[in-house]
Amino acid sequence: MADDSRLSTSSPNKSIEELTPDKASKLSPEEAKTYYTWSNFFGALMSPDALGRTYVAVQSVVNEERDCKKCDEWKEWLFSNSPIIRFLSSEISKIGPPLDPSHVRCRRCGVTQSGGFDSNYGILLCANTFRTRGKLEDTLAHEMVHAWDHSRFKVDQNNMRHQACTEIRAATLSGECRFYREFWQRGQYKVSEGFQDCVRRRAELSLRARPQIKDEQMAKNAVNEVWDSCFTDTRPFDEIYR
Repeated sequence: MADDSRLSTSSPNKSIEELTPDKASKLSPEEAKTYYTWSNFFGALMSPDALGRTYVAVQSVVNEERDCKKCDEWKEWLFSNSPIIRFLSSEISKIGPPLDPSHVRCRRCGVTQSGGFDSNYGILLCANTFRTRGKLEDTLAHEMVHAWDHSRFKVDQNNMRHQACTEIRAATLSGECRFYREFWQRGQYKVSEGFQDCVRRRAELSLRARPQIKDEQMAKNAVNEVWDSCFTDTRPFDEIYR
């Protein structure tokens, strides 16, 4: 979880319990270092969820430069070597403005977000959330499906049917719901219809982050309304990629 060699031993030992995850993410790097201590590290390992999230937020501030550098390196590698990223980049350029590494920015984000797409600014990758290049690849592919949808279908940001459809497609086509990711990393053990369950769950979670969605049931209803047509639409792929 932590880069132990960098944990502070000389700074005043401020208790992590004084912070919330949101406040921790807004600390300056120097302020965060006062919480980045051995005692807080081991306390977070044994802590309730909120305390653990707070320490992760502090860690993200301290390691921001390192995380963004690693994210940029992985991003460049994927655009050159990943079949799914290269394919999506090529397909996007056929129907709209090209999307290359210069349109993808690595930044530190809040602890509940891994990426995002904006038609005016491109793709955001939350550098502090990626522990492997594979996870970054899934997130980048997810956001690139949104980019393709925006160019092909002119997605309305305020239309929740449109938003539900692009979230279903992104979860289906990006690879984030393949079996080993669900089984080993998320603890989802259901085999029968597990892929469809994952797509539904992740589409609903994404929708619930939007201010127009008032509650869990509203997100479920939006997904159900467009499920049959959007889950089976694999464009620009011939079939579900993986």
